[in-house]
Amino acid sequence: MKKILIINGPNLNLLGKREPSVYGATSFEIYFSELSLKYQDKVELSYFQSNHEGDIIDKIHEVGFDWDGIVLNAGAYTHTSIAISDAIKAVNTPVIEVHISNTHQRESFRHHSYLSAAVRGVILGFGLDSYRLAIEALLAEHFS
Repeated sequence: MKKILIINGPNLNLLGKREPSVYGATSFEIYFSELSLKYQDKVELSYFQSNHEGDIIDKIHEVGFDWDGIVLNAGAYTHTSIAISDAIKAVNTPVIEVHISNTHQRESFRHHSYLSAAVRGVILGFGLDSYRLAIEALLAEHFS
């Protein structure tokens, strides 16, 4: 069975509470339970969240050579972290960058991603469903 890790960056532990008009009213834990149930026969899903850049990099290194995919919402680190971009480039596991909101409709500093050039694809603007779309992309692609 394929193994896919979802990594969420800073402040995404507050989903369901933080700016529901932008990010929705559902916690990620509830959404992750729904995803796990939906894909229980297709893929082993795991979830990791950290507000710390180094922890995210360490997790990418940890799974980046043995797992089948990473779905990454690096939050604000998307727009600041060359280090996370370098971590993605250093591993063989395909990474899909996701964002809940359409970052191009928001503040101008959110229009640039340091990660996009390093990942296999980017999905944004579909709410929490962006994660499901990324999983579908990883399952459909033949990255190995």
